[in-house]
Amino acid sequence: MSSIRVFILGALAERGPMHGHQLRLLAEKEHVHMWTDFRVGGIYGALNRMLAEELVEPVRTEREGARPERQVVGITEAGRIALDHLRLEMLSEFSLRPDPFDLVLARVGKDLAGELPDLLRSRRATVAAAAEQHAARLEHVDQYLNLTERHVMAHQTYRLQAELDWLDSLLADLPAIVRAEHTREPD
Repeated sequence: MSSIRVFILGALAERGPMHGHQLRLLAEKEHVHMWTDFRVGGIYGALNRMLAEELVEPVRTEREGARPERQVVGITEAGRIALDHLRLEMLSEFSLRPDPFDLVLARVGKDLAGELPDLLRSRRATVAAAAEQHAARLEHVDQYLNLTERHVMAHQTYRLQAELDWLDSLLADLPAIVRAEHTREPD
């Protein structure tokens, strides 16, 4: 699955031919960094790969004033097929990526067990700060969002709240976890 491909192909399908800088400006305008897993700067590399794969094709070259020439690209029929396939795939598949934190927590060991309370409180504070920042950004952009985009942003809100709830549960059980780590025998 490739979110950046969906963004680029979708933008070209909906808005018509564009050059890389226009796609980058659109990504910035739509604040994709708040709700996708790619960076705006990755658009150029992805666009070049899609040109090589013939998912997009050159339409024309433009130059504004003394600026360098820019290649305007449009979506190909193969690109439309790929876009439809990616959209169906992403809408129907669930992805829960493993968090390396879980592995480290499960194998924290006696040496770090005593530091868990401070480490977990710090992690909780970090997640709480991220939730507050997300809420502040959401409040700032909410007026520009349509109903679907509000649900997209709410998805992140719910995920952050679930992480906070889980950390609270973990912190509540922490004394027993620390005791268990101190008495654990190697497998």
